[in-house]
Amino acid sequence: MNLSESLSTALSSIYANKLRSVLTMLGVIIGVAAVIALMALGNGVTESVTGEISSLGSNLITISTDRDNSGGYSALSLSDVDALSKPLNAPAVSDVAAIVQGTQEAIYSGESLETTVAGITVSYLEVNNMDELQAGDGLTQNDLDTKARVAVIGSDAAVELFGDDYTIGKSFKINGVDYEVVGVLESQGQTLAGNANENIYIPLTTAQTRLYPDRTRSGERAVNTIIVQAASEEQSEAAEAQATAVLQEEHELAADDEDDFTMFSQTELLDTVSIITGTLTAFLGAIAGISLLVGGIGIMNIMLVSVTERTREIGIRKAIGALKRDILVQFLLESVLMSVLGGLLGIVLGWGMAEVGGNALGTSAVMDISTVLLATGFAGGVGLVFGLYPAWRAASLQPIEALRYE
Repeated sequence: MNLSESLSTALSSIYANKLRSVLTMLGVIIGVAAVIALMALGNGVTESVTGEISSLGSNLITISTDRDNSGGYSALSLSDVDALSKPLNAPAVSDVAAIVQGTQEAIYSGESLETTVAGITVSYLEVNNMDELQAGDGLTQNDLDTKARVAVIGSDAAVELFGDDYTIGKSFKINGVDYEVVGVLESQGQTLAGNANENIYIPLTTAQTRLYPDRTRSGERAVNTIIVQAASEEQSEAAEAQATAVLQEEHELAADDEDDFTMFSQTELLDTVSIITGTLTAFLGAIAGISLLVGGIGIMNIMLVSVTERTREIGIRKAIGALKRDILVQFLLESVLMSVLGGLLGIVLGWGMAEVGGNALGTSAVMDISTVLLATGFAGGVGLVFGLYPAWRAASLQPIEALRYE
């Protein structure tokens, strides 16, 4: 008997017992569906998270004070920003911004809002992809030079303070001092500074003078964080190395001194997030894969029943010339076919489950071809492994004993 005949016989046998075959495949269907759904959702979450991080700028480097090595003082100041901004010092750096921030209470006409008030340099909003305004203008260099009492506020902060009828030019108080609204940000996602929609941004020099008087060891007014933008993602490592060298020189650190600052790049964050979500997705997929083994046990059980039911048929086939390998191949094909068919149905079901789950979680389901091939291949492997013993048992039956079987 050639392979095509064995395949035709196997299909006929499956079709002849349709309900039993479907119930047998159910374990594989559920197992593959679970693997596909969890992997697709995991991939979707990974893409969503990395996309959010990338939207902040994958070429950004965040510099902050290392309190353990700075003697408890803030280590960063505007002189560091100026040094990093010079092209000769750091040619791989395209822009530099700084921020100093804390929690303050903003008050307007009896309404109050406790939120983050951040003092920023002019380029901060642009560097963090937050420079789109729904009204007014952003901060200017003149605002920083004159320590102007002006503010750009987040969309949610604007509504909470002024209601739906907020306008540019209105003033509110922070720490008893009036600040004029010169801009309202478009609604933002999560940023390095937290929820930008509720934040208030004022000139950094104004914030240093009126709200955050912290100073460095040398007596300069301090900043909390410096954001360095590399010229491109490919130059992030070079920009980080150049920024490190510039700050070490500015802070007069010897070669064997510990840096009083720390750096963290968005590229490192992306790599970390990808590793964590990838590991979690693989772990969930492996757990779901256990149900495939349960499905394989069900296939082996039904195949053993099938061998018992068809003992006389096996004896007749052997008596008229069927070889041991013919019987082995036929029963193996039946097992693998049920498993693969179950896998294909599981892929369809899993994709549907992923779409429903993605809609419920507010994310997209991403199913790649490698996941489909892995699930299908594993399903076929389960059918092969768990069908091997029943097929061997059928092939090992003696013709005379099989013909005598009632």
